[in-house]
Amino acid sequence: MATATSHPGRTDTGTATERPVVTLDRVSLAFDDKVVLKDVSFELLPGHTKIILGASGSGKSTILKLILGFLKPDSGALFVNGHRIDAMSEQALMAVRGGIGMVFQESALFDSLTVGENVGYKLYEESDMPFDRATARVEEVLGFVGLHEYIDRMPSELSGGQRRRVAIARAIAAKPGLILYDEATTGLDPITAMSVDEEIVKLRDLEGVTSIIVTHQLRDAFFVATHEAVRDGGARPRIVPADATKSEEAEFVMLRDGLVHFEGSAGQLRASTDPYIKSFLS
Repeated sequence: MATATSHPGRTDTGTATERPVVTLDRVSLAFDDKVVLKDVSFELLPGHTKIILGASGSGKSTILKLILGFLKPDSGALFVNGHRIDAMSEQALMAVRGGIGMVFQESALFDSLTVGENVGYKLYEESDMPFDRATARVEEVLGFVGLHEYIDRMPSELSGGQRRRVAIARAIAAKPGLILYDEATTGLDPITAMSVDEEIVKLRDLEGVTSIIVTHQLRDAFFVATHEAVRDGGARPRIVPADATKSEEAEFVMLRDGLVHFEGSAGQLRASTDPYIKSFLS
């Protein structure tokens, strides 16, 4: 597989497109004698989504840690926004991480800060953005996730789903081009999980955010892959079933025993006759 610096992404016809946001090129990683990833390769194009599936311990969250530079691969190359990060110093990695948003399963909000302070933390504490502009951005992203009226609430006053949506607002406050979701809907009831899924879809389709989703929730994975957000003159965007072209912008990667066992669209995954995939989806 070619690296991000050697050729751009390509369409099915082979014509050049935008450079991949993320490229893993034959990435391997082991902890002592346990092989976690072996020769894992894939590319993620701008505005697209990768949904990483696999059994517990298959290396799904490890991939996110590699992309953030928290782990280094034993071999292979890893590029984020055109930068080869597996060879970077910690100081250089900080600049790359500045362009990445992260949504954790636990939400990881500061309990002593209000919702608005949580969402704006990076803007207030880690940027030189004027206070009034930062506050306006906080109000904007809270409005985007439907929680503007909660700006002065404390995290303890929120439901689980509201906390996840605040975490999404915080992740997008600094306008990152890439967001990583690590089990963002785990532990939520189906209706609440759906509201989080819809926010992920809205960010991708209305804000052009590129995303990687690690999940074992198949219902949520297929919803994100097969729906799109549209604006048709109404006050709020609608979430509707995606057409075939749009559905191809979300691609599944299934890991098994450290290897990429499958990569393709939702339709291709569902149609697979592979016994392991059929068992996994049943």
